[in-house]
Amino acid sequence: MSDATATPLTRETFVPLTPWARMRRRALRHGGVMFGGGLLIVCIVVALAAPWLAPHDPYAQDLTRRLIDPVWAAKGSWAHPLGTDQLGRDYLSRMIYGSRVSLIIGLVTMVISGLIGTAIGIAAGYFGGRVDHVVNFVVTTRLSMPVILVALAVVAIAGSSLLIVVLVLGLLLWDRFAVVMRSATRQVRDLEYVIAAQAVGMSVWRIICSEILPNVLGALIVVATLEMAHAILLEAALSFLGLGVQPPTPSWGLMVSEGRRVMFVKSWLITIPGAALFLLVLAINLLGDGLRDVMAPEGRS
Repeated sequence: MSDATATPLTRETFVPLTPWARMRRRALRHGGVMFGGGLLIVCIVVALAAPWLAPHDPYAQDLTRRLIDPVWAAKGSWAHPLGTDQLGRDYLSRMIYGSRVSLIIGLVTMVISGLIGTAIGIAAGYFGGRVDHVVNFVVTTRLSMPVILVALAVVAIAGSSLLIVVLVLGLLLWDRFAVVMRSATRQVRDLEYVIAAQAVGMSVWRIICSEILPNVLGALIVVATLEMAHAILLEAALSFLGLGVQPPTPSWGLMVSEGRRVMFVKSWLITIPGAALFLLVLAINLLGDGLRDVMAPEGRS
């Protein structure tokens, strides 16, 4: 009769992932988030490191070196890899500094419009009733006004500058924040944790900040990325029409406007800044759409 040996049983321990850990894992597996986020990070790094990356002064003019072809053309030179513009300014340096203008306008406009729209939307969604009716009227009034036409009129009256463009766009692009935040707040205001917070006597301000805002943050981030791309395109359109950022400030939209005069003989003057705008907006939109997939995967295919 053989003695039975007791073998200790080993059990693999499964540690449940937190919601943020699951979200991070989905983000690392999402192609849109990785590509869009990576491209946006590159643009931000280029903008921050512009003084060290730019080979020349973006404002320095040299009429003896005007309209030099880029390096891939037959008459190109590595002294100016992307050539020069009509005033002899290095195009690569102006492109690098132009990324700063686009990102500043997109980011600051997003913050201003986000603060206004989020406050209005959460108030309408949480309180309802007359507050909701007033907010709906204000949002409807804002949607009845075309953004580009109002921006053109205001900039034409108040003057064209970086500050004016940022303020005008920030005060015009809050409607999407308000609509989305109102809808998201209405979905969570009647849930158990909000009712429990009301039952224990928490103040309205504390309920909104600690219970409602963290649970609508995902929708807020998605809208913020999309509105940032929208603001960048609107700034480029205003600069193209001559009512946005004024020369000699390097702006991609302004560079397209300046290059259209010789677009048939020096087409790279508009294709380079146009491609940069396309890639930046594409990166932000891919990141925003990917974040929507990552934060709300149950409603996406």
